[in-house]
Amino acid sequence: MYAVITAGGPIDGEYAARAGTTLKALAPVRGSTMIARTIDALRACDVDRIAVVGNSAVAEACAPAAPVKMVPDGGSGTANVLGALDAWADDDALLYLTCDMPYIDAPSLRWFLDRIEPATLSMPLCGHAAFVRRFPGAPPFGITLAGERVVNAGVFYLPAGSRERVRTLATTMFEARKAPWKMATIAGPLVLLRFLLGRASVNALEERARRVLELPVAAVRDAPPELAFDADTATDYAYALEHV
Repeated sequence: MYAVITAGGPIDGEYAARAGTTLKALAPVRGSTMIARTIDALRACDVDRIAVVGNSAVAEACAPAAPVKMVPDGGSGTANVLGALDAWADDDALLYLTCDMPYIDAPSLRWFLDRIEPATLSMPLCGHAAFVRRFPGAPPFGITLAGERVVNAGVFYLPAGSRERVRTLATTMFEARKAPWKMATIAGPLVLLRFLLGRASVNALEERARRVLELPVAAVRDAPPELAFDADTATDYAYALEHV
């Protein structure tokens, strides 16, 4: 299995001032940067073929560790998502991760890897109640789908041979991690209407994605909260610094 981490996300203002950097990937959390935590979790799970999409500062930060393949920052989120899909020439299975998960660790990542069906495009979903128990007082996370409140993770699994089919929808699927209504927009008007009315379920979105992509798609439920907390804002980052 290959892995790729997108590490081009810029930060500014209060977030950058507190982190001492203008890149999320290089923001320190409890003695390690977020990109280093992600790479360490992958290697502890025996995933060694790792690519990182980032600029020269990210490459320099990654250099002291065991070698990773660097993919130049494309200058935008869309370009970096597509660059991540092209990071490896072989269309083998691909684990796609964001670099803003301050709590990611080997046990949480291994939980997901152990539950992947090799031919199924997969994304972990954490139950909101479990998320709140793990991160009491955290900033608001999650979305309600047909009465079920869930929190999306920052990890995706793409099965071998799927990248070309995923490519045309990749940016929407990536952005759906934080705004799942965007997934509903590609699912068709009926599913989108159900979503807006609070009636679209996770199962309905899975089924529509299967039809659009013509491959198995599944949400892996009850995922560890550590995979679902992303430090997207200064408030998220401040929480991550103060709570173990």
